[in-house]
Amino acid sequence: MKRLHKILALGLLLATSFAFGQDDDDNQGSVIQTLTPSKLIAKGQYDIKWFNNLYTETKDLFGPNGSERDIARNTFFTSTVEAYTGVSENKRVNLGLILEFRSNVIGGRDALDVFKFDGESGSARSGFTSIAPSIKFVPFKNVGNFSIQSSLFIPLVDQETEDGLVDLNTGVTQRNAVFLDQNGWIWQNRFFYDYTFPGNKWQIFSEINSEFNFGNEAEGDANGNTIEGSFANNSLRLTPGVFLSYFPSSKFTVLGLVQHSQLIDLGNDFSQDFTAVGGGAKYQLTNELNVEALYTNFVRGNDTGLGQTFNLGLRAVF
Repeated sequence: MKRLHKILALGLLLATSFAFGQDDDDNQGSVIQTLTPSKLIAKGQYDIKWFNNLYTETKDLFGPNGSERDIARNTFFTSTVEAYTGVSENKRVNLGLILEFRSNVIGGRDALDVFKFDGESGSARSGFTSIAPSIKFVPFKNVGNFSIQSSLFIPLVDQETEDGLVDLNTGVTQRNAVFLDQNGWIWQNRFFYDYTFPGNKWQIFSEINSEFNFGNEAEGDANGNTIEGSFANNSLRLTPGVFLSYFPSSKFTVLGLVQHSQLIDLGNDFSQDFTAVGGGAKYQLTNELNVEALYTNFVRGNDTGLGQTFNLGLRAVF
């Protein structure tokens, strides 16, 4: 974990030195300042984002009566590619596709083992897990900084969990099942809004993400492996978030964030919630390409892990 902190700190230090070492002569702003997720691109343009999220935990809230407990390290890595193109003359409709790849390791393995992709039985799984056609649109002609992104995630996994092993004579768990991703369909709707304060130094961005999970009811075997269906079947996840950005220059920003996620039971007898806080930075490398680094810490919750995320993303708009 110390290596992860050092890598993130070094990246932020380099980005900061670049930002303050340049002349802020771009009066019209850069992509990170003017083309937030709330804004859509023009017809014929392309917006491609590669975002990587590494979540690692050594504590969770699954102890007696929801108490906190220490656990062997679990790490879950998600790599997402989103690609959109503009299809309307007035920047009100974008069409795109989202593809997700995951690599997970459990049972005390090192956090960076997710990049080994070794598929070791009982401790690791990886693969492409979902694909989603997506549309972004501006519902109100005169409110260009409010948009909606609607996506339908189609699962590519056969089993949510596998490689679990229980001694049926004693009932003792010999090996925990390894989770990869939900084996259920997800209808996701994200609502974006941003506001830039006078002077162009401060900007607030807000998002409400809603996910309706549906599909087959989860069924498992005696070893804790999922045969079919999803643990989140018949549930609704709501995730509001607020991001406050400060721009020392038009090509560099530092930001703080607060997010809350609530999984609401609609018939599957499982619910959870968590709250995360964090911060990060974005830097405009070229007119088309920018990079971002984010860190979050799960500070509270119910029926969830208490971990940290390390995030790195690249975005190209052309």
